[in-house]
Amino acid sequence: METPNKIKSKSDLKSQIRDWQAEGQKVVFTNGCFDILHLGHIDYLEKARAAGDKLVVGLNSDESVCKLKGPKRPINKEYARSRMLAAFSFVDGVTVFGEDTPKELIEFLLPDILIKGSDYTVETIVGADIVLKHGGEVKTINLVDGFSTTNIIEKIKEK
Repeated sequence: METPNKIKSKSDLKSQIRDWQAEGQKVVFTNGCFDILHLGHIDYLEKARAAGDKLVVGLNSDESVCKLKGPKRPINKEYARSRMLAAFSFVDGVTVFGEDTPKELIEFLLPDILIKGSDYTVETIVGADIVLKHGGEVKTINLVDGFSTTNIIEKIKEK
């Protein structure tokens, strides 16, 4: 699938997910800002995809990144972040959400597996209750130490 075709509206992504699920494929969902892509992101997304058959990513809109990270973020606009994520062979779909959390998006898409980094616990993952209630799984993935967008930005500022 071509990169731009992986970037979908919420409704189109839901339809695609239903098709995959009807074929017996397990759909994994994760979300984040993915502002400056780095090794930690790649490792995380590869591991998330390995937990199922298809990986969909909920991407924070520029406005929601600004609310979460501050007025100087994001560094990369949502179109660029969407295209970069969609370019990975292990990402099967990307959609942008503007809410403070992905709860509404998770409830709308109803993935089979919800994944976040090990800096969360199942009890603190937004949307875990929804996925579990619908018979899905919630998992955490170990993160690669020393890689974060904030650390990269700080390193650049020091130069």
